[in-house]
Amino acid sequence: MGTDLMKLVTKQTVTQKFAQSVAFVEQTRNLSLSFLYGYSIVPYRLVLIFFLVVGLCSCGSLPSSDLNGVNLKIGSNVTPIREIKPEQKNQAIVYIQGQVEKQAPLMKQWAYQISDSTGKIWVVTNQKNLVKGAQVVIKGKVRYRSIPLADRELGEVYLEEE
Repeated sequence: MGTDLMKLVTKQTVTQKFAQSVAFVEQTRNLSLSFLYGYSIVPYRLVLIFFLVVGLCSCGSLPSSDLNGVNLKIGSNVTPIREIKPEQKNQAIVYIQGQVEKQAPLMKQWAYQISDSTGKIWVVTNQKNLVKGAQVVIKGKVRYRSIPLADRELGEVYLEEE
C-alpha cells in the first residue's frame, strides 16, 4: 500500500507542477503581448513585409563579387581601351573590361593582352590563372615605357594591376 500511496502523491505533484508551468506560460504570453493591447498587429506586419521586400529588391542591384564573370557590366567606371593615352599621369587608375587574348610570363609576374571593342592593351599582374578567352575586369595604374629606337618612339602604354 505504501508504494501505491507514493505513486499517487508523485502523480499529484507532477500534475500540480505541470498546471503551474502552463499557468506561468499563459501569464508570460499575455504579458509579452500586452503592449499590443488595443492595437491591431496588421500594420506592424505590413511595415515589416515592406522593408523585407525593399531590402531583397535592393540586393539584386548589387554588383557581383566575381569580377571574372561572363557578360559582366560595371557601367561608367570602365574606361574604353582606346581612351588610355601615354599622356595620362603615371598614377592614373582606370578600370578596363575585356577578353584575354594573349599571355606572357615575366620574372615574378604575368602579362596579359586584354582587348575590348575599342582596342588592346597589355596588363602586368601577379595573377597567373587568367586563361585565353576569359572575360575580365581589371583595375590598374596607367604606365608608359619609352623605347626610343633610331629616332623613333616605339613606347607602349600598359596597365599595372592594383
